[in-house]
Amino acid sequence: QVQLAESGGGLVQAGGSLRLSCAASGSIRSINDMDWYRQAPGKQRELVASITKGRSTNYADSVKGRFTISRDNAKNTVYLQMNSLKPEDTAVYYCHGRVRLTVALREYDYWGQGTQVTVSS
Repeated sequence: QVQLAESGGGLVQAGGSLRLSCAASGSIRSINDMDWYRQAPGKQRELVASITKGRSTNYADSVKGRFTISRDNAKNTVYLQMNSLKPEDTAVYYCHGRVRLTVALREYDYWGQGTQVTVSS
């Protein structure tokens, strides 16, 4: 079993910054794609940013230029640096990873529990 643990959420004022971390643990052979999603109350979960094992990245238009996704493959950790935060960024942020296990030949999807990000006006 693989666990993804998010950290770094909190309350900030508009224009501030936060850095989210997601550390994967367990019987991991490798992690391919890693992503950050977010979900605000009453809205659908949306993809915020993604990064491949080779560090190719993609961002939602709403966060492009403000957020940066990165990863440390040696630590099985993905980060989301969030700058110039807006109240519209308020949501629960979820980490997702496509993981190849030591006991399996194919990849599996795992999700973290989520971390709350609140941006005040």
